[in-house]
Amino acid sequence: MRHKKDKSILVSTWIISLLLWLLFVPREKFREAQVSFLFKHIITWLFGLLVVKFNLIEYPVRFFKRVNKTSFTFEYMVYPTLCALFNLYYPDRKNNFIKGLYYILHSSLITVFEVYAVKYTKLIRYKNGWKWYWSFTTIMLTYYVSRLYHKWFFKEKAKN
Repeated sequence: MRHKKDKSILVSTWIISLLLWLLFVPREKFREAQVSFLFKHIITWLFGLLVVKFNLIEYPVRFFKRVNKTSFTFEYMVYPTLCALFNLYYPDRKNNFIKGLYYILHSSLITVFEVYAVKYTKLIRYKNGWKWYWSFTTIMLTYYVSRLYHKWFFKEKAKN
């Protein structure tokens, strides 16, 4: 079977993402996690389509090849799941240094796995000058935007 390793990675990431939801999203915070998850869909859909359209990133092995040229797994499951957890466990009461480290840690984690995927799999290919630091920057930016949205959406809850 062609690309067996790559397809098993895709399936594994779905399983891991679902396990992260089950293990780390408390029932009483499900709505909060769901809002972050769905908002991240909007952002990753836009960025994902743009980088593919401008031939900056290619996803040779992916699900739904005929429907969409982005990575359904990463754009619609992995990044949104991690973003939901990012917002649920954001260190609101910590100082700005800790908050900055939190952003860097989350963005770095995704970027490291992406660089690994670029180097050792056919799941993703950087093209036309795209480098890991562009991924890191866009991931951090999307986390920041999602955090702003999360704070705005739940501001009434915080007042009560």
